[in-house]
Amino acid sequence: MSAGRPALGRVGIWAGDSDGYPASGLRAAAAAVEELGYGALWFAETAGREAMAQAAILLSATRRITVAAGMTDIYARDAVTTAAARRTLAEAFPGRFLLGLWESHPSLAEEVRGHRFRPAPAAMRSYLDALDAAPFGPPAPAAEPHRVLAALDLGMLALAAERTWGATVLGMPVEHTRRARVVLGPDALLAVTQLCVLGSDRSRTAGPARDTAAAALPNRRVLLQELGHRDVDALGERLVDAIVAHGDAGTIARRVQEHLDAGADHVSLHLVTATPQIPPVREWEQLAGRLPLRPGAGGDAGRRERRGAGPATPGR
Repeated sequence: MSAGRPALGRVGIWAGDSDGYPASGLRAAAAAVEELGYGALWFAETAGREAMAQAAILLSATRRITVAAGMTDIYARDAVTTAAARRTLAEAFPGRFLLGLWESHPSLAEEVRGHRFRPAPAAMRSYLDALDAAPFGPPAPAAEPHRVLAALDLGMLALAAERTWGATVLGMPVEHTRRARVVLGPDALLAVTQLCVLGSDRSRTAGPARDTAAAALPNRRVLLQELGHRDVDALGERLVDAIVAHGDAGTIARRVQEHLDAGADHVSLHLVTATPQIPPVREWEQLAGRLPLRPGAGGDAGRRERRGAGPATPGR
């Protein structure tokens, strides 16, 4: 940990299917991720478990790993509640909780939660303002807990650089990582999540990889076109391979390294399997042997010097 910031390590796990695990399985999965040497455990909030409660379960089940609520829905709770929750977790588990804020989807905000959806980044900027102004009764943590934004487009990346520690980006190609680093500047955190399908036979992983890419496409269509993938709806092999790393552990490890070389500080792996209700502990273990899991290499201490990455913008 540097300057009170959580130490993420170089590689973590994105538990994208964790809402489907029973509570006992969730705790066991968290302990396994820590034991295997991954630096952080990430999860999202949609319409399943409440993010702050789930973070408390994961933090209580582990001893040192950073738990990152990577996509906390800003429509799920008001800013005062979010500020109180993150400060509470920061006090109870110093340096181990990272809050990632997400602007949600219109259907989730309106149909599920009953709010009026406001387009980002205006809604996110207002929420950040309210977070900064929120009161807190108990003793405040020694350092204000850090936060990141879940971001894809350039506007949200710029807001992340201006108002937070940095950004987390899910399901985008290496070319986007390179672009995001330029927008964020050299000092902000860039944590990317790589979608992956593990298997020794690429002819068998190709189908699940294509299905995964198709599910990711709606929110990324325009951005992928800007990166040179013109006929995105055809889901050609080049596009699928750019979004989803599939094949053996070595193939996935090479993609992780490509993101790191492109400017990412941290890469989390969202492993897609045929049994999403079961934590893929065996697969996490298989990948761990091929990945740069270096204890103590996370945060600012593990950040390599970057040149030519654009102007520095201090994150908070």
